[in-house]
Amino acid sequence: MKYLEDLHEGDRADAPPDIEPDKKRPKRESSGSFLLDYWRTPEDDASNHVIVRTQHGMILLNKYPYTNGHLLVALGDARPSLSDYEPAQRGELWLLVERAVALCEKALEPQGLNIGINQGIAGGAGVPSHLHVHVMPRWVGDTNFISTVGGVRVIPSALEMMYERYVQAVN
Repeated sequence: MKYLEDLHEGDRADAPPDIEPDKKRPKRESSGSFLLDYWRTPEDDASNHVIVRTQHGMILLNKYPYTNGHLLVALGDARPSLSDYEPAQRGELWLLVERAVALCEKALEPQGLNIGINQGIAGGAGVPSHLHVHVMPRWVGDTNFISTVGGVRVIPSALEMMYERYVQAVN
């Protein structure tokens, strides 16, 4: 509910609002990619909902727009397309995707998954400068008449609760 209450008209996926700004730290200049900004600030992993961080990349909850358990997987090296990465980097990305899938299955026990990449603006990428992979848990009935008729989504679990559930599954 907090996420929904704090949405502001004009918010963009690559420039998320500061819902709860940290008054102790000065405001940082944005790179234009929240993924790259998160990569550069490992000290903020908990507040950014980064669940796993490796030498090459990270797995985090997708906050914009939030749906239950939707994970993003991204390398720290921001590039716009899959072919812009070296083969070894693509291998590291896929290892992180496999880890995200296993984590999602362990934490949530979904009935299915959607795994995909939206490359480029025309391909639906919310952050076209930083390729990332979506891992979305799915259940029979998770899209129902409310979404179809009312044009709204029912979100049964808060972002923070989902983050804690994933963190517990990592350990």
